[in-house]
Amino acid sequence: MVLGDFSKVRLLVVGDVMLDRYWFGDVSRISPEAPVPVVKIERSEERPGGAANVARNAAALGAQVSLLALVGKDEPGESLRRLVEAGGIDASLYVDEGITTTVKLRVIGRQQQLLRIDFENPPSHEVLLAKLSEFERRLPDCDAVLFSDYGKGGLTHISEMIRLARAAGKVVLVDPKGDDYSIYAGATVITPNRSEMRQVVGRWKDDAELESKAVALRQQLGLEALLVTRSEEGMSLFHAGGAIHEKAVAREVFDVSGAGDTVIATLAVMLAHRAPWAEAIHVANIAAGIVVAKLGTAVCPRDELEAALK
Repeated sequence: MVLGDFSKVRLLVVGDVMLDRYWFGDVSRISPEAPVPVVKIERSEERPGGAANVARNAAALGAQVSLLALVGKDEPGESLRRLVEAGGIDASLYVDEGITTTVKLRVIGRQQQLLRIDFENPPSHEVLLAKLSEFERRLPDCDAVLFSDYGKGGLTHISEMIRLARAAGKVVLVDPKGDDYSIYAGATVITPNRSEMRQVVGRWKDDAELESKAVALRQQLGLEALLVTRSEEGMSLFHAGGAIHEKAVAREVFDVSGAGDTVIATLAVMLAHRAPWAEAIHVANIAAGIVVAKLGTAVCPRDELEAALK
């Protein structure tokens, strides 16, 4: 299949952003102080994470992307702003002086993650309300709205945002978090992973039971579709026309972190371009297969996606 021209696709990404930091080093001995490896750091990298990684993935496919999020008044917040803008994204990063920008620091030794350290705290109510006002102003200028919920507090008003977006006739996609999906009611599609889905509907013994639970949840929330990403089992989309299953792309898996960001970003671009469901999730599945073969949060550029589709 041939991808269309995404240059006129306009996406608004809203959600929890974070700065992903990587410390890479060599491990050659165990500490004499405790039974842990000693990592001699040789280099470091910074990448946009969370909703910022979603925005970066959509921009890498050629879409016009706006990002609405919160950061702290600190060095990681400035680094995140610089990285996002360098990726060609129109960023509105509200500054909350009462929080620190969420940072995920990963220590990598011999191409394996040895440790992750998180820095985070919730934003203030006043800044969130300001973000809601800008969300309303930006709605007319987008084709689809994508919410990336990482449970960091940046989407307190998501139910109202979904209502406004749907009333404006926009496609609404949500990458959910937590066990209360009622806040996502009325969205076009939500994209839980396998473990997130189990947290909400319980376990299933086979695909038939998964479909039954997914259909019930979709109808309960008033969604057009529900996409469950299932790791090595691929992904399954449940909508009014039935179920569509995509097998996982056979690749050596390097790192699954951020794969969900790539899936929903690609899906959003395809749906905003008016692709049918089957085509949209096929392309999203191929894109996910590309990024899991990369270390850390990564993007799937359009040229790599086109090569894989061929």
